[in-house]
Amino acid sequence: MSNAERTSDTALPRAGDANTVEAATALMRAEAPKRRNRALIRFKKHKPALIGLVFVLMLFLAALFAPVIAPFDPNKVSILDSKKGPSAEHWLGNDDVGRDILSRVIFGSRVALIVGLGATTIAVIIGVTVGAAAGYFGGKIDTVLSRFVDSLMSFPLLALLLILSAVLGPSLRNVVIVIGCSVWASYARMVRAEVLSLRERDFVHAARAAGARNSRIVSRHVVPNALGPVIIFASLQVGGIIILESALSFLGLGVQRPTASWGTMLSDGRDYIRNYPHISMAPGIAITLTVLAFNLIGDGLRDALDPRQRD
Repeated sequence: MSNAERTSDTALPRAGDANTVEAATALMRAEAPKRRNRALIRFKKHKPALIGLVFVLMLFLAALFAPVIAPFDPNKVSILDSKKGPSAEHWLGNDDVGRDILSRVIFGSRVALIVGLGATTIAVIIGVTVGAAAGYFGGKIDTVLSRFVDSLMSFPLLALLLILSAVLGPSLRNVVIVIGCSVWASYARMVRAEVLSLRERDFVHAARAAGARNSRIVSRHVVPNALGPVIIFASLQVGGIIILESALSFLGLGVQRPTASWGTMLSDGRDYIRNYPHISMAPGIAITLTVLAFNLIGDGLRDALDPRQRD
């Protein structure tokens, strides 16, 4: 056997060669902190993303400490204060039945964040699982799952949400489940495309040659390397989910009164938009700023996690 043949033979991982996989895994783990540090530095340089992050953190604090921060009970009705504009006592005014709008906006942030983050978590779990299975195993599994994803994405999203909400009934829990189970298809398609590329990488071949099970390869090697685009897309989609929740609540199929929700507040003020615009203006601005903040964070993460970026 020639020297070239010996070199080529020793370069190939043999079945059961655990040292090869362990060395590759150790190398990836050693590089991971460096990549995270570089991404963090790039994110810190993105000033709009930092502004969005500060706003979201303030929103979290407002939602967490709503009973302490809110100046009034959000459900306290006062007919004498009905439709009053902003004043020293009620900074954002009162709604059609005299409830303090500022207090309801603060409590409404709870609903927005619960639905936005809860539905996104459900969508990511389902989408990553389906996309990883379709991309890694291929064949009939890929065909069946891909056709199911295509069929789901062919339905108009809002119509699908309305149907599911009407069937399950309007409530906060059902809104989270309905939205999460309706928007996961985009994640599945994205992860499938990433996994189709990753499954042909050397570290995956080495893991197979070492006798690693498919479940371990997918969970330990493939999925973690496909999460970058998922994180970016998820941060961008939180804002869209908040809009969907507001739309369902506006139509009466989301969070039910008297629970404070930005969508129901918009619905309460639509009949008075000409004479008392402050009733709808406050929740509308809250939705706009929250969605903008999450979009800015998503843009910052996209730039930070882009492998083509250079420090």
